[in-house]
Amino acid sequence: MNVLENHPLDKLNTFGINVRSKYLVEVSSIDEILEIIESEKFKNLKKLVLGGGSNVLFTKDYNGLIILNKIKGKEVTYQDTDCVKLLIGAGENWHELVMYTVENGWGGIENLSLIPGNTGTAPMQNIGAYGVEIKDTFIELEALEISTGKIEKFNKEKCKFGYRESIFKNEKKNKYIILNITLKLNKNPKINVSYGEIKNDLRNNNIKSPTVKDVSEAIISIRKRKLPDPKKIGNSGSFFKNPVVDLNKLKNLQEKYPNIVNYQINKNEFKIAAGWMIEKAGWKGKTINNYGVHKNQSLVLVNYGNAKGIEIYNLSEKIIIDIKEKFGILLVREVNII
Repeated sequence: MNVLENHPLDKLNTFGINVRSKYLVEVSSIDEILEIIESEKFKNLKKLVLGGGSNVLFTKDYNGLIILNKIKGKEVTYQDTDCVKLLIGAGENWHELVMYTVENGWGGIENLSLIPGNTGTAPMQNIGAYGVEIKDTFIELEALEISTGKIEKFNKEKCKFGYRESIFKNEKKNKYIILNITLKLNKNPKINVSYGEIKNDLRNNNIKSPTVKDVSEAIISIRKRKLPDPKKIGNSGSFFKNPVVDLNKLKNLQEKYPNIVNYQINKNEFKIAAGWMIEKAGWKGKTINNYGVHKNQSLVLVNYGNAKGIEIYNLSEKIIIDIKEKFGILLVREVNII
């Protein structure tokens, strides 16, 4: 196990921010994790676990130890005629995992195709897209507590999942290293094509009885049209959460903005499309020097080349202030700011 010093991170975060970490180490087993966290040299140093680097914005050099989680493996732990339980190492690439389940005809996460990052980070923010969240198929995960070296199991309730939220983004932030997750997938899947874009794509391809593969391919096509490839343009996908408002607030907004895009959650809660508000406020496609808001998706902030993380952060702050002034809604960042 090789600990690197003063290591550049531009290739390890999808924003491509050029900062450095005081120390960096790659781990591929529990034993290696224990070895590094119990080391006298690193025991009292602050630590950050990095998977695919897809949900982080570095605003400065990291004065600590970054642990790259590379624990691999996929194992069927149970199956019957209806379902399969799959244990996945935290270092597995998320999209490759989705493709593996789609190839096997197992349903449940096909709507989460092409989401960047690794499997271990997926439950941290309860990743979701097109009407599906990881909590819908989640059974449990195993995580190692950094301060004690003890391994704990977290079921769905213990993870405290919310909209792009979990216990690991709040009270347990930076206190655990996720080792693996277990998902329950359906052998007789219920197809979710509730979003109009998916329906339109399937209709355009004359698909009337879609399979999980059809849905996955439709979503990949949609995401490629709407979202920039982080390998070409630095970004972390959606930078902001879609805010949730009550019925009274929605009615007030609709008086001024009759076409405001919203999705009903329950009788009194509605999700407002943050991208719609950002576009309405005139930010879509706005470029400042070598960074800005993407031209096709206003939820996505982009680094066109050599932008500083603090510049992108300040841009997000300006957008938050503007949306608050115009709509009376406080946007919340999805991205982890370091």
